[in-house]
Amino acid sequence: MPQRYSIAAIILHWAIAALLAFQIAVGWALEDLGARGFNLFQLHKSVGITILALTLLRIAVRYWKPRPPAKEGGWQGSLASAVHFGLYAFMLAAPLTGWALVSTAKVKVPTLIFGIIPLPHLPVPAGAHELAEGSHGVIAWIGIALFLLHVAGALRHHLLLRDGLLWRMVPGRSQLWLVALPALILIGFLAGRAIVPTSAPPAPAPVAQDVDMGNDAANVAEAQNATAATEVDNAVANASDAAEDTTAEPATWAVQPGGAIRFSVGNDGETISGTFSKWTANIVMDPARPESADIAVTIDMTSASVGDAYKDGMLPGDEFFATAAHPTATFTAKGAQETSPGRYSADGMLTLKGISKPQSIRFSLSGDGATRRVRGIASIARAAYDVGNGESGGSLAPQVAVTFDFTARRKD
Repeated sequence: MPQRYSIAAIILHWAIAALLAFQIAVGWALEDLGARGFNLFQLHKSVGITILALTLLRIAVRYWKPRPPAKEGGWQGSLASAVHFGLYAFMLAAPLTGWALVSTAKVKVPTLIFGIIPLPHLPVPAGAHELAEGSHGVIAWIGIALFLLHVAGALRHHLLLRDGLLWRMVPGRSQLWLVALPALILIGFLAGRAIVPTSAPPAPAPVAQDVDMGNDAANVAEAQNATAATEVDNAVANASDAAEDTTAEPATWAVQPGGAIRFSVGNDGETISGTFSKWTANIVMDPARPESADIAVTIDMTSASVGDAYKDGMLPGDEFFATAAHPTATFTAKGAQETSPGRYSADGMLTLKGISKPQSIRFSLSGDGATRRVRGIASIARAAYDVGNGESGGSLAPQVAVTFDFTARRKD
């Protein structure tokens, strides 16, 4: 019989041990991080599936390559065998219950292994979610106990019995190997703790109350500090509008390609920003007579994106936009008020997730003649529309800033 495990078994043993230490360090922190730990949660899933794959490979190697005989019999040997069996069961059950937990969650978050390989959801009924969640937590603690028993047993053999047990799991009889390989476990644990986000003061939520107009964060700042020259240009344009025949029917405006509707929300120390790529607007308005305005905007909520595949996969779910039942959101307003030269406000009705509430917007018009640039902003209370109503939205700021920027051409 061999006196040492195969190189394949040695590599797999220490790789899995380091990854398990990493998972333990990360897993302790995930529940307290909320939405701030979203990216870490994705990494936790990827490492878990990696452990599952390596464990299956380790089992295959165990039966493919001869292994050293047991060092001890009696109840001590039986206990060692039970711990080994328990560890294998843990290394299979922990990632599988985690996989089931994700597969049965209310919010269907797509899983990409290390952001590359898509992992399908398991065909597990949604009713099994609580069982999967509870089992995953219990199995994790059992795994920690088995992990510590395994380490304690190995140290007992090496330091007390001095039977050379640890030499069987290193590639050569060198003190360097005996120190370096076990050190991987500590390195894995410290790496896990190092990437856990530290507490940070919440970032100020993007709000509209103190903002003029803009198409994104930069344009919002630009609008807040609008130059006197722009104000003069707007005043001249509106003076020209006022000189037109006020008895004429208000003009209908066609939105030109290239416009944008964006949204942003504070998220426990950071800001999440996204766009709606599909939307339409029907606008009737005489800038000289803003009370003539008739505005209707329809947004395709399935087109929402924050530029992250994981988060984008959450947006259509019931916790956020519930696009299966409510694929569009609409804003309508009859009439507007000029608040300063070239700047307006409009009170209308926003319908989102089937809920209709009064909503105000503010916007500016620049340019003259047949083409105008429209820039504006609204601050939306997400709770009023049941957006972000679950655990994933717990860290989100209460107000969502929505900005729009487009060019409209007057129809003849």
